[in-house]
Amino acid sequence: MAINGMLPAEVGSSDMGTTQIANEVIAVIAGLAATDVRGVSDMSGGVVGGIAERLGRKNLSKGVKVDVSPDERQCSIDLSIIAEFGFRIPEVASEIQENVKRAIEGMTGLEVTSVNVSVLGIAFRHDEVDDRDKLRG
Repeated sequence: MAINGMLPAEVGSSDMGTTQIANEVIAVIAGLAATDVRGVSDMSGGVVGGIAERLGRKNLSKGVKVDVSPDERQCSIDLSIIAEFGFRIPEVASEIQENVKRAIEGMTGLEVTSVNVSVLGIAFRHDEVDDRDKLRG
């Protein structure tokens, strides 16, 4: 059974049946784990994610791509984030990697082989922008 064109990961089977986890579920876990890290302003989901949010739907998997291995035991994650100004990006990225790996492995039982973080922008808090405007003018 494919969900959104992607096959779900089969994470267990027993005499009672099988357990499958959709890639969308793994993406939501990764997105929530990433946004829990200090220094992450938002996830970057491109045009489609922006349209969904304008329509009032919060896309919890925005900015997350999940790739499950053919044997359905491992996965890799690609994240696109907007970092907060003032935080060290390498430290934020490292903490995201650890947090996402821990969350996915703990909740799904899948082995996470890689967590790739792409920083697509920097967000400024409104008070920082206001302070800079006051200094200029």
